[in-house]
Amino acid sequence: MLRVCGILAAGAVALSLLSMDAAAQSAPDPRNWRQVDPEHTLYIDTVHGRIVIEMYPEIAPRHVERLETLTRAGYYDGLMFHRVVDGFMAQTGDPLGTGEGASSLPDIREEFRFRRGPDMPFVEAANQGGARLGFYKAIPIESQPDAQMAVTADGRVAANALHCPGVVSMARADNPNSANSQFFIMRAPNTDLDKRYSIFGRVVWGQNAVMALAVGNPPPTPDRMVAVRIAADVPETERAPIYVLRTDGPAFRDLIDDTRRERSADFSVCDVQIPARVPRTENRERRWWSIIPFID
Repeated sequence: MLRVCGILAAGAVALSLLSMDAAAQSAPDPRNWRQVDPEHTLYIDTVHGRIVIEMYPEIAPRHVERLETLTRAGYYDGLMFHRVVDGFMAQTGDPLGTGEGASSLPDIREEFRFRRGPDMPFVEAANQGGARLGFYKAIPIESQPDAQMAVTADGRVAANALHCPGVVSMARADNPNSANSQFFIMRAPNTDLDKRYSIFGRVVWGQNAVMALAVGNPPPTPDRMVAVRIAADVPETERAPIYVLRTDGPAFRDLIDDTRRERSADFSVCDVQIPARVPRTENRERRWWSIIPFID
C-alpha cells in the first residue's frame, strides 16, 4: 500500500511538473508581451463586434475614473454613436443623442498633458521638427527627453498623447474644462486635436468594429453601444487574456523599423499598429476572443 501511494504521489508530482512546463511554454515572453490590466480595460459591445479599450489612469486619472464610474452605473448601455465622421472619428456618450447631452455628474478639468517619469518608459519612433514622438505602452505620445528629468523639480518631463487611429479622447464644449460623459474614438489621425482634448485610452482590439460604425451626424440608422463593461467586472471565463506587444521591448524596435521602411517618407508614429494576441492555450475554451491571433 505504501508503495502504491508512493507511485501515485510520484505520478501526481510528474503530472504537476508537466502542467507547469506546459504553462511555461504557453506563457508569453515577458520581454516582448504584457497583459492589459482588466481593472482599466473597457469592453464596448456593438453589432459589429466587441471594442476593447485600454485606459491609462497615469495619463488622465480624472477621465479614466469618470469612464469607470459611468460604466459601472450602466450609463453607457444602449447609447448611440451620434456623430461618426468618415476620415475623422466616432463620438458617443450622449444620453440625448444630439451632441448636447451629458451625465448628471460635474464636468471634469482638462488633462491635455501629463508628467512622465522614469516609471513611464518612452520609446522614440520619430523626431519631427525637434518634437520627439514615440510610445508609452500602446499610446502614441510626444515627450521631452529623459535627460531633462535630472533638472526638473519633480524628476519628470512634459508629455502629451497623440490623436492617432484607435486613440480614445474626451469630447467637450468650448470650455477646456467641460468634458463630462461624451467621448470619441479616432478613425484617422488628426494632429489638430493634440493638446486640446484629453486622451485617456486606445483601442487594443476591435478597431474594425469602429470603422464599421454607421456614418453621419447623426447617422440615418445609428449604431449603439449595446453594453459597456469594465473587464474586471466580467466573469473570468468571459474575459479575454489579451496581451499587447511591449513598446519598451526588443521586438517593438523591429516593428518600428519595418513600418518605417514600408511607409518611407510618409512614415508617422500613427502608422505603427500595436499587435494584440492571446496565449496559445489549447485546452482552454475560447469564447468571443477566438478571432484574436495566438502569440507565436
